[in-house]
Amino acid sequence: MNARHGETSTQAARARARMVERLRQQGIRDEQVLKAMTAVPRHLFVDEALASRAYEDTALPLMRQQTISQPFVVARMLELLGAGGRGLGKTLEVGAGCGYQAAILAHLAGEVYAVERIRQLLDRAKENVRTLRLPNLRLKYADGSIGLAEAAPFDSIVMAAASSSVPPPLLNQLADGGRLVLPLGQAEQRIVMVERNGNAYREVRCEAVRFVPLLTGTE
Repeated sequence: MNARHGETSTQAARARARMVERLRQQGIRDEQVLKAMTAVPRHLFVDEALASRAYEDTALPLMRQQTISQPFVVARMLELLGAGGRGLGKTLEVGAGCGYQAAILAHLAGEVYAVERIRQLLDRAKENVRTLRLPNLRLKYADGSIGLAEAAPFDSIVMAAASSSVPPPLLNQLADGGRLVLPLGQAEQRIVMVERNGNAYREVRCEAVRFVPLLTGTE
């Protein structure tokens, strides 16, 4: 790995190890998720001025009023997606942002589609993941609120933006037995896990979170 953003490979690896140990202490138990977060260099996904803070347990700003999510929230949402030992299968990420969570998903799922509605962010995400060589990851310029019909159905869907209700297209594109994890709510947001069983959907409400809102259209 090159020493981008002033971090040597050794420094970055040590910082990631400390981050993962913190996640364990915070209650993350899924070893596959922890292994994936150990493998993905978060400092490559933030602006150079913020690289020294890349492994703190905090969200950091990106361009266009977007953020890279707090490591604990990423880990928790992906842990819920795979809870019970289920494989993630074909996975859709809504809101690729800088590409960080998509890169982690590529270590956990057989096939990953990550959609982003802001062209400038998508171009940055593509640049960020290029050196990581993730052949099972596809980044798409699209309005994530309507899913990605061309690749549906999905065994797993994760949203990186908050919605006041679950977008119906995402429910329709969820495979039978599939699982959707998203931040739900406006003033008060919570992580919600939705499981599909035929035409029935079961919701489980989890931790309180704070995400940018889900917007429609592309720009």
